[in-house]
Amino acid sequence: MSLLSEKVLPVYAVAVLALTIMISAIVPAQAGKGPIVKTAVGALEGYDRDGLNVFKGVPYAKPPVGDLRWKPPAPMQAWDDVREAKDFGAACMQPDRRVKSIYAEDYRDMSEDCLTLNIWAPKKAKKAAVFIWIHGGSLSGGASSSPMYDGARLAKEGIIVVTINYRLGILGYLAHPELSAESSENISGNYGLLDQIAALQWVRDNISAFGGDPENVTIAGESAGALSVMYLMASPPARGLFHKAIAQSAYMITTPVLKAKSFGQPSAEDVGVWLTGELGARSVADLRARDAKEITNESSVAGFWPFGAIDGKILTGQLVDIFDRGEQAQVPIIAGFNSGEIRSLRFLLPKKPEGEAAYEEAIRNGYGELADEFLKRYPADNIEESMLATTRDAMYGWTSERLVDKQTALGVPGYLYIFDHGYPEAQKWNLHAFHASEIPYVFGTTKKTPEFWPKVPGTTLDRKMSKAMMDYWSSFARTGVPTAEDQPDWLPYATDKAYMYFADVPRAAKHLLPGTYELHEQVVCRRRAAGEVPWNWNVGIISPPLPPNKLECP
Repeated sequence: MSLLSEKVLPVYAVAVLALTIMISAIVPAQAGKGPIVKTAVGALEGYDRDGLNVFKGVPYAKPPVGDLRWKPPAPMQAWDDVREAKDFGAACMQPDRRVKSIYAEDYRDMSEDCLTLNIWAPKKAKKAAVFIWIHGGSLSGGASSSPMYDGARLAKEGIIVVTINYRLGILGYLAHPELSAESSENISGNYGLLDQIAALQWVRDNISAFGGDPENVTIAGESAGALSVMYLMASPPARGLFHKAIAQSAYMITTPVLKAKSFGQPSAEDVGVWLTGELGARSVADLRARDAKEITNESSVAGFWPFGAIDGKILTGQLVDIFDRGEQAQVPIIAGFNSGEIRSLRFLLPKKPEGEAAYEEAIRNGYGELADEFLKRYPADNIEESMLATTRDAMYGWTSERLVDKQTALGVPGYLYIFDHGYPEAQKWNLHAFHASEIPYVFGTTKKTPEFWPKVPGTTLDRKMSKAMMDYWSSFARTGVPTAEDQPDWLPYATDKAYMYFADVPRAAKHLLPGTYELHEQVVCRRRAAGEVPWNWNVGIISPPLPPNKLECP
């Protein structure tokens, strides 16, 4: 057990010991050895490179294997020797890669023993801002070891970069009545989210030893990572563990309720019971006895989509309700989306209707008195582009503007952006500003993208765009205000609905897609009031009939 957690130590002794560890935590690299850091549970040896101390594969919780499968993360046991932290840990278990997907990556190994994080810290860091990256992948794939998330270049902006793994898919988000019965709080699911909270707690308790400031932590993520950012903003157990947030391409869709049907969706526990049957198991005990890779692949084939679950403890309500009531974390936020989000996510689109008349008929059936307003924005004369824009705006655009709007209502700054930057290889495949295409610019890793990713050119324009985005993101992590050298001021949303337009170069602007946020907010508001229809990608030509305006939605 760590001395820092020994209750027998007097309070003053704990304080003195903690201060000693903070002051002398980093032992400089010696010949044949890397820098050594003393954490609360043991010493770690990393490596130094290009002015950074780097530590990889750092365990932040016990391996969730055996009886710990589908249990909340348990504290890591202390160790006596110096533990080597020079290589990434295993990626969390996930389905086999889809051939030719631009997002597909081959990970060196996968395992249930995957609860690790990685740290890139400037050698001379002292109370440096901390930037924690939560990877995307639909809560079913991805890993902190992706070369595109290499934190080295971003850390050279004077911040500490941390990337984390968390449980995915069935292993991270299965809810089931038997699992709830095992819990002292009668809840289940949300294990991946609990992993993220455990990683944030580890950072709070240990990052000062690496030169970081536990009182200046930014959580950031893209896609499912941004969904996780919203979960963390809404989750009471995560309160106080971070101080700023960045949500890139977040989607504030309906969240399943643990024990009850809601908005036309089955309960999370009912989904778990169904999935157990689909996998040929009779109980949770049967599932625990099965191979992790096997059930991961089979659950994906069965059609299981992992999401958080509203359990009254970890997640207390729908995200839209929590943000409406102002119960989320009161922290500054950057939120935005990409103009071509759906160009690489066409599986979210329904089949294209046969002709303009069929398109308009479907829209009028789905949107009622709002159909004329809808068709102004998404006309029938270019059905494909209208369908792409509809799903983009209803999921990612609406969420982004809602996030900055709701944080502004709390009296904290919100900064909105749209990424509309293209380049020849992406244009060649009709993937202008596609989903996640901003990530390598944020990390300065344009040469470290996945195998089938449209390759980013090394032009001066692209280098300047990457430098600008790194400046904006890192300065926000440091101060809560995004600024960039030789670039326009990024005004908060409260200033006449200001936003940053990342196209050929960053451009400050106001009133992004006027009226679009309000249109989709009206639709979601009515569905919430009716209580029978979810809000997700069931929009456009597959929208169910618009419910009446029971709540006088704006």
